[in-house]
Amino acid sequence: MTAAASAQTQPPEAELQFDIGSTDDSLERMLELFARLGDIYRVFVPARGSYTYVIHHPDDVKRVLVANHRNYTKGVGLDRVRILLGKGIMTSEGELWKRQRYMMQPLFHRRVLGGFAGVIAAANDRCIERWQALAQRGELVNLTDEMSELTLEIVLRSIFGGDLERLTQQPGGNPFEVVAKEQSRDLQFAYRFRSLTKIVAQLIAQRRAGREEHFDYLAMLMSARDRESGAPMGERELIDEVMTLIVAGHETTASGLNWTWYLLSQHPGVEARLHAEIDAASATPAPGLAQMEALTYTHQVVNEALRLYPPGWLLSRRTIEADVLGGYPVPPGTNVLLPLYLLHRHPRFWKDPEAFWPERFAPEHEAERPRFAYMPFAAGPRHCIGETFALYEMLM
Repeated sequence: MTAAASAQTQPPEAELQFDIGSTDDSLERMLELFARLGDIYRVFVPARGSYTYVIHHPDDVKRVLVANHRNYTKGVGLDRVRILLGKGIMTSEGELWKRQRYMMQPLFHRRVLGGFAGVIAAANDRCIERWQALAQRGELVNLTDEMSELTLEIVLRSIFGGDLERLTQQPGGNPFEVVAKEQSRDLQFAYRFRSLTKIVAQLIAQRRAGREEHFDYLAMLMSARDRESGAPMGERELIDEVMTLIVAGHETTASGLNWTWYLLSQHPGVEARLHAEIDAASATPAPGLAQMEALTYTHQVVNEALRLYPPGWLLSRRTIEADVLGGYPVPPGTNVLLPLYLLHRHPRFWKDPEAFWPERFAPEHEAERPRFAYMPFAAGPRHCIGETFALYEMLM
């Protein structure tokens, strides 16, 4: 798929001209284009006066994200995300990103994640209490709202630890609830969210002035050091990383849990087997990472939900120098889109791709497909640094 182009040909071109990802019907259009044009095609985007290439084959995905990743930067839409998150690890590039990745990687090691089991379990208990109260009153549970609130509480407590109550007891309520309450991610939301940075800055200053020890992500970020200079993060860096963790740590897991609940509601047999596995493991009063890893079928259910409904369904990259994808030349400065939603349902690599079948992630079936046919948290050096935390949170 990625051999040098033997002729200066172009991939199939969509008749429609539109900016993929910026319209409500983008996914519907891409489904139709993939079915008709195949693994690679290009779309002319009038607003930019250039072509966007769309790829679906695992070999090309591997080339963009892994084999030739140094030839690609984050693509279209990055400027809008930077308004929301600043120059955190999700939006940075080059040497800055390498520095951030090195400093933050230890925060997500297995031994650290196990320390947050109590945080997740306590949040789950409070969620169950809310549900029981609703049931006693005969009221319905809005799972979308509940999962959003639950995951936001977990990520905030993981970042701010014991300071969360003081931070959230503001006039008018918890200021961070804007993340869960507002569904739009427009500029108005971005500026409102960024206004919360002053609260984070105040906490950073208070911690620097104090001598208390904390076990939370903010403390770990403040303790992180550059491997060459030994310098800590500056205040702006700390704030941007905190804001990135809040958004990324909340939205990915909330979306994944929402779709998992939906799929289980449509497949009672799968739900019954899931409950049986969890009930068998419920003798452990406070489950930890090892207990979660032993929930084999639960893992398969979560993976299958993320296959069908990946939280970030569309990845974007931009070429630095010319490349070859699918046997076609791709010019420098070209936006390349990787629709994970379609990759995860590629009929050549997935048997009955529209079906919800968790067993496809059993060990005996893993070898039936290419490695890069499934990657809900992306892949390569820029894969999601919080993947293990998100999966751990979903399992618990």
